[in-house]
Amino acid sequence: MDTRIIVVTSGKGGVGKTTVTANLSARLATEGYSVVAIDADIGLRNLDVVMGLENRIVFNVVDVIEEACKLQQALVRDRRIENLFLLPAAQTRTKEAVNSKQMKELCDSLRGKYDFVIIDSPAGIESGFRNAAAGADEALVVVTPDVSSVRDADRIIGLLESGEKKSIALVVNRVRPAMIRSGKMLGVSDVSDILAVSILGIIPEDDNVVISTNRGEPLTLGSPSPAARAFENIAGRILGRDIPLPDPGSLDEKGLLAGLKKMFGRQGGRG
Repeated sequence: MDTRIIVVTSGKGGVGKTTVTANLSARLATEGYSVVAIDADIGLRNLDVVMGLENRIVFNVVDVIEEACKLQQALVRDRRIENLFLLPAAQTRTKEAVNSKQMKELCDSLRGKYDFVIIDSPAGIESGFRNAAAGADEALVVVTPDVSSVRDADRIIGLLESGEKKSIALVVNRVRPAMIRSGKMLGVSDVSDILAVSILGIIPEDDNVVISTNRGEPLTLGSPSPAARAFENIAGRILGRDIPLPDPGSLDEKGLLAGLKKMFGRQGGRG
């Protein structure tokens, strides 16, 4: 298969973007595909911690770009899954240490050598996001069902569309069905209607995510938890499998949607 390069991004920080990157990378690798997870959040690296690889880092992505080492020297192999690799971010540099052209060249150098390259982007719309997205063909936008996250995701999706990505899909994270049914949280279909982007996965709120992050053990390495199953289903859909989404209509309470349409000025996002 051709190398698929996917950037995982979000408009707002703290929505679970790095957790999604780690779990999808681990799941695709356990399916037998060769995967490189790139931490493009220069200066604020966290992907190594979530993947449990922080103690094995010698070189980082900036070292590769500045030719202080070769790419293969910087890649950290996961001992639990031999075909999973991490290219860590530099912790003591700023986001300006890598530009869009350099990131694109780095991604191009991985084409044909690995099945998947999953890029963990910085949140927001600044240069770090633009640089991380430059080398990707596809994008996953992680959003939580709250107004500020959806509003910021709307802006990110507009920038991704202007970058002509092959596909853009949503991962709706930290969904709480009881709060949705009581009208205290946006429904999943509300989020989809506002952003006018297809949903690739719905991840329920799950305490096991916090536990796995603290342990450096992605849930998709064997946990039977609800979030683990959701991550596995998302990976399956990335691979083209026909896996139905949970019925968002059974969760949704539409009371919040009318007010949000007024806030955004239109239904369906960027118009």
